[in-house]
Amino acid sequence: MTDDARAKRTQTLATAAKAKSQAKMEAAEKAIRTLVKRGEPITFQAVQREAAVSHAFLYNHPDLRGRIERLRAQARPVPAPTPPADGQSTLVLALTSQITRLKKQHREEVQALRDALEQAHGENLDLRRELARRGGTAAAPQ
Repeated sequence: MTDDARAKRTQTLATAAKAKSQAKMEAAEKAIRTLVKRGEPITFQAVQREAAVSHAFLYNHPDLRGRIERLRAQARPVPAPTPPADGQSTLVLALTSQITRLKKQHREEVQALRDALEQAHGENLDLRRELARRGGTAAAPQ
């Protein structure tokens, strides 16, 4: 094979890869717009399902990742504190406040763990692909 033919093939593959990546990017953008229109929460999983792209793709594109993270943060409503009724005791108010605070802390911890798990899944997928590319013995990702 001549260097000219190899360069042409390389250029063709690079062009095809760019086109594929651009199509995935457009699909992800469209998915985000669709989810916003439907009023559904914007999460990496929701965008992944709607756009039929991988978590790794979303995490590896800083623009998409930042946009999803911003929209996800905006969608979390901040509940307004309700004024206490005159007949409620101080103990009930204190315990209710503590439970509310613990619930919020729990939700934040669970979300942080889910985010870390999504990140780990993306990194795991990248590593398996790299191992397969290098001719490793692991099964190719599906």
